[in-house]
Amino acid sequence: MHYFELTCVAYLKSDLDFHRSFETLSAFITFSMMRGGLEETHTKSGYKHYVFGGLLPTQSDKTYKKGSTYRFAIRALDEAFITLLSKALRQNIDHPDLIVVETAHKKTTPFFIQELYSATPVIVTCEGSLYWTMEKNGDIVQLQRQLHDNLEKKYQSFYGEAIKAPQNFIQMIEIKNRVPQNIKIHKDGKPVTFFGNKFRIVPNEDPISQKLAFIALACGLGEKNSYGGGFCLAGGMR
Repeated sequence: MHYFELTCVAYLKSDLDFHRSFETLSAFITFSMMRGGLEETHTKSGYKHYVFGGLLPTQSDKTYKKGSTYRFAIRALDEAFITLLSKALRQNIDHPDLIVVETAHKKTTPFFIQELYSATPVIVTCEGSLYWTMEKNGDIVQLQRQLHDNLEKKYQSFYGEAIKAPQNFIQMIEIKNRVPQNIKIHKDGKPVTFFGNKFRIVPNEDPISQKLAFIALACGLGEKNSYGGGFCLAGGMR
């Protein structure tokens, strides 16, 4: 069990507002996949098993600058996918918004995860309200259950075997934002906003909980990971 990460250096061809950045990166990754032999991965239904983070360094005025370079990371469970994507990203010099000028590929093996921090909004869809927020829903137990169940399903869909934890993988969860966070995209020409939250999570120490926390790092916590949702960082012992 491993995950594979690409650190990408992107050169911007025009100024890019922070609120457009997730859609722009998602579109660029999709564009590269469709031209780089990964059409089946993009078009298949179900979990994609990859996630990407936002552009770094962040900008105080919320605008990434034309002619500058920024880095972003893509993680996945499938090494072959990362290898093909690395090549595809660097080939797409004719994309209107950016080019990837460099990629670095590394493998991460499981380690004891003490804490998870969501670097991008974690999206959770609920019945009755479009997305889980403290203001509209407030049911922390439901939130923890949905985050846990989502990770179990991701594990099963990739490895082809069921994984059942004796307890929820979350020992403690802390909501870090005061107002809902969002990711903005366009779908069928119409603007769509995904509302989410930033979390600090302490996973349980049992082996299955640790596996699920590792899956959260590998391919994202919650939903909409191929739009940048749920990209996590970790503190732990390697």
